[in-house]
Amino acid sequence: MSLDVDAGHRTRTLPSNQRRHARPPGPRRLLSWLDLRAAPYFFVSPYFVLFAIFGIFPLIFTLWVSLHDWQLAGDKTFIGLENYTELLADDKFWNSVVNTVGIFVIATVPQLVLALLLASALNKRLRGRLVLRLSVLAPLITSVVAVAVVFTQLYGRDYGLVNWLLGLFGVEPIHWQNAAWTSWIAIATMVDWRWTGYNAIIYLAAMQTIPKDLYEAAAIDGASPRRQFWGITVPLLKPTIIFTVIVSTIGGFTLFAEPVMFGSGLMTGGTTGQFQTVAMFIVKEGFRDFQYGYAAAAAWILFLLILISALINFALVRGIGRSR
Repeated sequence: MSLDVDAGHRTRTLPSNQRRHARPPGPRRLLSWLDLRAAPYFFVSPYFVLFAIFGIFPLIFTLWVSLHDWQLAGDKTFIGLENYTELLADDKFWNSVVNTVGIFVIATVPQLVLALLLASALNKRLRGRLVLRLSVLAPLITSVVAVAVVFTQLYGRDYGLVNWLLGLFGVEPIHWQNAAWTSWIAIATMVDWRWTGYNAIIYLAAMQTIPKDLYEAAAIDGASPRRQFWGITVPLLKPTIIFTVIVSTIGGFTLFAEPVMFGSGLMTGGTTGQFQTVAMFIVKEGFRDFQYGYAAAAAWILFLLILISALINFALVRGIGRSR
């Protein structure tokens, strides 16, 4: 053992043989290390485990099924990309894609615009503001089946309220389920009635995070309320708008319950498929015709369509407010 003297302080130095055989960190130090390094991964691991089980695995398994002639009973024959080539040449599939995109555009654009205006109105000082904010969520908690049944009656040809109102202006009764564009409008109103309030509350929550100083400074500079809305509110809501656009894109392309109930529970979407969506096409092929491989291929193409549409909408929404 030796003593080293440095600036009047004595330091104890262990021999080299004792330093090599020093005692490893104790249980406390190990637990402390696990708490700092491993605990965060442990706490977030349930999400990734559930996502792997219910998200990644079904996606990969669906891709595997789409490469087979997979039916309810019998052999599963590997056919490669044959399901995809047949699907891309299927007029019924592309008809369902056109219906889905048409309903999505008619429903989503007015829905998000109305939600933004409604949120702006609810953000002002109003009497009974809390009641009004809660009331916009009432359609969301209503059963989608009940909504579809009520709207189907409203759009009835002979005794529907909508045709009665149009008749006051001399319009002949419309059979809303017969034509593509009329059925798209009817289904789009169901979607808008149910989800506009939900998006409005999201926009309202984002609006309340905008500093009031910006509006006060703009008012001093002479900016009108409309100019403040387009110059301050909308640009600062861009991340929230992007979120709602992407979520609405996913919901619009996977639309199922409203058109099914509008068509009295049939998966064909009318006599000529005039309002059959891609989701309805997948269910019909998989669970009525038992062509699981064909339905899985349609599901994967739907996934790619959603991804492409979401990227396009993301690029469009990013340009909001740049020219102002």
